[in-house]
Amino acid sequence: MGADKADTSTNDTLPTTSSSTSDVIDITIHPLVLLSATDHYHRVARGTRKRAVGVLLGSASRGRIDATNSFAVPFEEDSKNSSVFYLDHNYLENMLAMFRKVHAKERVVGFYSTGPQIRPNDLRIHEMVQRFVPAGTVTPPVFVIIDVRPDRESIPTTAYRVVEEVDSNVPQGGNKSGGGAAEVRKSFAHVPSLIGAMEAEEVGVEHLLRDINDPTVSTVANLVKAKLSGLSTLTEKLVEMKDYLTAVSEGRMKANAEIIANMQAIVNLLPNLNVEELVRSMLVKNNDMHMVIYLSALIRCVIALHDLVRNKIAFNNEVGDGLGVIKEKKAEKRDAGEEKKEDDGDSKKAAKKKSP
Repeated sequence: MGADKADTSTNDTLPTTSSSTSDVIDITIHPLVLLSATDHYHRVARGTRKRAVGVLLGSASRGRIDATNSFAVPFEEDSKNSSVFYLDHNYLENMLAMFRKVHAKERVVGFYSTGPQIRPNDLRIHEMVQRFVPAGTVTPPVFVIIDVRPDRESIPTTAYRVVEEVDSNVPQGGNKSGGGAAEVRKSFAHVPSLIGAMEAEEVGVEHLLRDINDPTVSTVANLVKAKLSGLSTLTEKLVEMKDYLTAVSEGRMKANAEIIANMQAIVNLLPNLNVEELVRSMLVKNNDMHMVIYLSALIRCVIALHDLVRNKIAFNNEVGDGLGVIKEKKAEKRDAGEEKKEDDGDSKKAAKKKSP
């Protein structure tokens, strides 16, 4: 039952009410975790439909989790039967013991997966990882999906926590007393995730980005790319909201008052495009921008033609002497041919006079 609920809440990335007393406010993912997860995926699952699973280490304080480190765990799951999977407990215990010797303050704060979506086994994996959380810990472990696809434009992390919901929609026939029985179901609820780094980590990331940065790309191209990235992310979020409302209207998902209130607040922030002054100002701004683009294209064409003419003149000046010599030689040959023809004509006339 819980696995089915986890599968239906894959695209639910908005806050969901929780019945647990200990709540997770947010989780901060550090660069070392992203690098380790990406390396893990490229080593064991690149080019396949598999995913990589590992354990997150860090600290938690007042509901805020810092995932500063991680390590990979041998994991396999059956592609045909989603309920069959293997996770090496002995390896996890040995690695955790070695990490405690090096970093005593780090503890298990959750686990990660390269997803890119929630799988039915994730609730069972969460229960297994929860066994390794130190006793007396208030903040529960979290589940983080790290999307390693290079074409992703937004933040590559999506975090979830496990919540318990009471579902009273149980058939009455199964209850001997004849009344409806309440059932507790576990599901994943979204948790805000952040990308953070300490000073030493920022220095290391800057050194890595020096090798990745392309100096041939101009600043304008980066700005245009950022705008396109923002628009694509906005489109994804709007489609996600549309799918959620469609599922609620069709009865496939329960209506959540907090989610609907957030959607209403987002819609209220949109500008009213029916105002004549706003439409006119947008049209004027758009015409001005297109005029600048048109004039820039004309100036670029004129400059290109000017450079072409200058190159042609310079080329003619450089090879002009050689062309003059060739023309003089051609003129001398032509004059010599004309003189030879005149001599031949005079000799023919003299021969005619001698033979009467």
